[in-house]
Amino acid sequence: MRIVIVEDNVLLAEGIKLLLATAGHEVVEHVDTAAAFVDAVVAHEPDVSIVDVRLPPSFRDEGIHAAMRARRARPGTPVLVLSQYVEETYAGELLSDGHPGVGYLLKDRVARVEEFLEALDRVARGGTALDPEVISQLLTRKHDPLVALTAREREVLDLMAQGFANGEIAGKLTVTERAVHKHIGNIFAKLDLPPSDSGHRRVLAVLAYLG
Repeated sequence: MRIVIVEDNVLLAEGIKLLLATAGHEVVEHVDTAAAFVDAVVAHEPDVSIVDVRLPPSFRDEGIHAAMRARRARPGTPVLVLSQYVEETYAGELLSDGHPGVGYLLKDRVARVEEFLEALDRVARGGTALDPEVISQLLTRKHDPLVALTAREREVLDLMAQGFANGEIAGKLTVTERAVHKHIGNIFAKLDLPPSDSGHRRVLAVLAYLG
């Protein structure tokens, strides 16, 4: 894969670049500001980008806004955001454009190399990858509105939120893929999601789940 990285921490950036090179990927450009990142995405049209939430000059939410600008400049460009902490507003903003190919991981997840590379690949293919800790903390901060879902449907939706495909969900729950497909259909119906592209409905279901 061809990858653009925006990260102002030089040591972390170099570590990620080495990890990606070892896995056979190419970092086409590494920048350290939000403006340079958007320019790099437009210039290189990477398969996926890795974005730090907090960038110069204010070190608040420049990375999230840069990711959203890049996705407007190049609709659907896959973006995996890395954050030091779970930040509810940022995760919601990232998902709110309704397009596939998004991820939000805590930086600690990079050290779990296999999980990190799997999440990056999933996002590049148009899927989602949300850190389990992100999901857990978001859900504990709000009232759960999904009262119509069964316990099994909630399990399926939780795994959907993490970005797993139907076959992977079936393996984790030890059920058939046909059963997972049925559960997802029930979830869409109970959340009153209109018939449309299945991938888009998955994103809408995850947004409803995270509130």
